[in-house]
Amino acid sequence: MDCKHFGECGACKEYEDGYNAQLEQKLLLNQERFEKFYNGEIEVFSSDEQHYRARSEFKIWHVGDEIYYAMNHRDKKGVVLLQECPQVNQHIAAMMPKVLDAIKRYDLGFKLFGADFLSSSDGEIVVSLLYHRQLDTQWQEQAKRLSDELGIHLIGRARKQKIVISQDYVTEKLLIDGKEYRFCHIENSFTQPNPRVNEKMISWALQNIKGIDGDLLELYCGAGNFTILFATHFKNVLATEISKSSINAAKINMKFNGVENIEFVRMCVEEFRDALDGVREFRRMKGIDINRYNIDTIFVDPPRSGMDEDSCHFSARYKHIVYISCNPETLQRDLEILTQTHNVEKMALFDQFPYTHHVEMGVKLVKKD
Repeated sequence: MDCKHFGECGACKEYEDGYNAQLEQKLLLNQERFEKFYNGEIEVFSSDEQHYRARSEFKIWHVGDEIYYAMNHRDKKGVVLLQECPQVNQHIAAMMPKVLDAIKRYDLGFKLFGADFLSSSDGEIVVSLLYHRQLDTQWQEQAKRLSDELGIHLIGRARKQKIVISQDYVTEKLLIDGKEYRFCHIENSFTQPNPRVNEKMISWALQNIKGIDGDLLELYCGAGNFTILFATHFKNVLATEISKSSINAAKINMKFNGVENIEFVRMCVEEFRDALDGVREFRRMKGIDINRYNIDTIFVDPPRSGMDEDSCHFSARYKHIVYISCNPETLQRDLEILTQTHNVEKMALFDQFPYTHHVEMGVKLVKKD
């Protein structure tokens, strides 16, 4: 990727030597980080080198009567006014200048401070405009005109206010092992930002649960990004997630893909552990007979903070653990606990975020004899 803002824009912190050299450095760093737990080959799944992000957030910067997209400067002193952003997919990249021009023409820039873009691979786009003022009927009328003109879904957000013009989601299509799946991605909720690498992550996870019988327990399931595919390999899937909007999207994604053998439960890991052990009863678990599940496998995809010690010990009850981590540092910490009872059989590196130091890791663990 060649960007005129390299070296200034804080969105890309690594830009020396080109993409392949950076990816090799990420691999070497993580081979060293995890050599205590695993000395086999770490599979590497690369990203497209540009136009790989399906969602992005920008500041709106006012200079006199003009407005610009902006990002924090790499040295955290001020901002960079953007002329381009090759990170975002081609649909967002093409729409960005049109949105900025329309904001000016429809007089929607007053106290506007941010613009978030969410796109499907087919070019369906939701744009969220963020304001330091309450939005009135005049804003809605002008926003509707902008939405109709550009063929996008538009959302206005202010303090304790969300106005949806058309809809607040896009429908993404993912191709996994030759089959297409549909997912509802809702504005302002977590979705994987790099859809092509996401396809590779899901496919890798599926390869590492093939041939395992029984039922699956999933923690931190989000909107069912992995869950929907797991349901095609297990008899039953029990999945937990704390976010209400993500649980709602997950249930929509079940219907999108004709899946019926998943039970989604809105609760945190600690609550679920208490429910499973009979320590506490929850109305949210009403109608779910935990005893009917034959769980031998657990899948976890925690936030950057990783799992806490109790959650690691809970996961260690199960013979098979598949762990997707967005933070190798907390994964390293968690493996200190998990490898007391399990061996690491496979590891993978997924480059979701080119030109940064971030990677996602996949780990398959099996209980020691």
